[in-house]
Amino acid sequence: MAKQDGAFLTIGELAEELGVPHHILRYWESRFPALRPLQRAGNRRYYRPDDVELARAIHRLLNVEGYTVKGAQQALAAKGAPQRAAELSLPPEDAGPESAAEADMLPPTRIAANAQVLGRLTAIQEKLRTALDTKG
Repeated sequence: MAKQDGAFLTIGELAEELGVPHHILRYWESRFPALRPLQRAGNRRYYRPDDVELARAIHRLLNVEGYTVKGAQQALAAKGAPQRAAELSLPPEDAGPESAAEADMLPPTRIAANAQVLGRLTAIQEKLRTALDTKG
């Protein structure tokens, strides 16, 4: 039975959703001060919706975009990251850089991944052009 949107998540539920071990979430709590789940008896952690959103943003920066912990801290700070994640205005995962200066700030792993995707898309575009030319 799935929880409703807005329900608090345990550390196990959030770890499973993000695909990371529990100790990684606890580590993030030590490195990202805004990530502060409620702690109940026995140090049980309950992540509020804002905490969940912040953890998703941290996960995306570290594991999808290839930032280091320090880089992710700086990226969140650059976005004016206040104490709560709901106020973060991170771009969607598929958003590209707004300017050439912003592109220079991308981590090397993201630049390489973008180049691979662009290469695949160009190959697909050529196949589509060939297919359309043979039909017409």
